[in-house]
Amino acid sequence: MLNKLEELGISKTEALELLKVSKDIDSDYQRIKQGYPIQYLIGYVDFYGFKINVNENVLIPRYETEFLVEKIIKYSKMFNDKINILDIGTGSGAIAISLNKMIDSNVIAVDISDEALEVARNNSKINNANINYIKSDLFENISEKFDIIVSNPPYISEDEKIMDSVDKHEPHLALYAKEDGLYFYRKILENAYKYLNKKFIIAFEIGWWQANLIKDMARTYFNNSKIIIENDLSGKNRYIFIINE
Repeated sequence: MLNKLEELGISKTEALELLKVSKDIDSDYQRIKQGYPIQYLIGYVDFYGFKINVNENVLIPRYETEFLVEKIIKYSKMFNDKINILDIGTGSGAIAISLNKMIDSNVIAVDISDEALEVARNNSKINNANINYIKSDLFENISEKFDIIVSNPPYISEDEKIMDSVDKHEPHLALYAKEDGLYFYRKILENAYKYLNKKFIIAFEIGWWQANLIKDMARTYFNNSKIIIENDLSGKNRYIFIINE
């Protein structure tokens, strides 16, 4: 069965994990053949060295997002004291948990989905992270100010064609956004200043095709701040940082 799984493009590591946890490997194999994400069958992923449980209520954390965390850690060295962080659209809690474990920080993480927040709270427990989870539509239930606001929001255009395995099984609430995928970036940027300290970082993961559009949008609201586009490992524009030192 290991060879059959690998023939489907499954990594040996994930195949071995599935063989370890599966209660019906033949059934799971057929589901994977039909495009069902193996991560949901395994029930968890490794993200930045932390075990993050996943199910169909949350987006599967991607490898690219680990580099968002890594770059935030790098830029966070501009702060001297304990850092206040807001994670918008936390999903499984992967970003919030990683940052809380790697940086001396107070973290608030928000999501609009009760089901996602349940997953995230459980992930915090198993990783011994100290995070305050709040049900909130963006800043709706937030009153504090922060040093870092981070978000990997839904950024796929509603009419964009994506892989069936993602479209059919991962939560659309975490994938698709209005305004050609730019809606949440605009909503965050136009309101963020009220929730930021004088020195701050706004960190986004983005679709590679959106970099200049979001950079121009950021200039509208943060014209006196540094706006930096960073690439992922494949050389594509994947992250935007707005920094006020």
